[in-house]
Amino acid sequence: MSSRAVLPPPPPPVEIRSWPDRSSLLADRAAVLGELVRLHVGGGRLALVLTWGAVAALGWASVGAGIASYEESLDPISDLFAIVLLFVGIALFVPAAAFFGLGVARARKVRTLLAGWGTLDRDPDGDRPLRVPGLGLAWLLLSYALCAAGLFTCVAVPASAAPGEDTYGVVILGMGVGLCAWITGLTCAVTAVSHRRWVLRALGGPAAAGPAA
Repeated sequence: MSSRAVLPPPPPPVEIRSWPDRSSLLADRAAVLGELVRLHVGGGRLALVLTWGAVAALGWASVGAGIASYEESLDPISDLFAIVLLFVGIALFVPAAAFFGLGVARARKVRTLLAGWGTLDRDPDGDRPLRVPGLGLAWLLLSYALCAAGLFTCVAVPASAAPGEDTYGVVILGMGVGLCAWITGLTCAVTAVSHRRWVLRALGGPAAAGPAA
């Protein structure tokens, strides 16, 4: 879920590390961690998570609207309109869900790299910009809002559906959109919590004695 196709490499094994001194190691570590933090909790990734979640919700809404339209159809024109809505919804939902899943898998790889490079050494002063508490808070607040809205929608729509008045399509539409919001919010929560845990584990300890050159 980033415009950059190639992730930074993992830190080299101890037996082949060739940094001339600790300052060189810390410089490389800072550059790689800065890029990894950007890929993990940066504003660009947050925008992509929200975008793919919104496109998936829009696609599911279109599918639900198509089903509802077909259930209430009275003529061939309405049938055609319902079929168009179904195809548009599928065309939106499937790629959005696929890219969303790829982004989640990529974030897992980024977290693995963060753990490797973060524990390579300690630099309390230089690591301060990597903590980005404001971004972490933004991810967490969005997760609360999206999860709450999604769960409420998933429960409220079927609970308030009146037999004979509300179609299955309307219920599918509401529950699908709510589920998309809940999954997006859960992804934001996992990102915020995992970044905070990484900060405490990898950046919160005392400085190491030096690199294994």
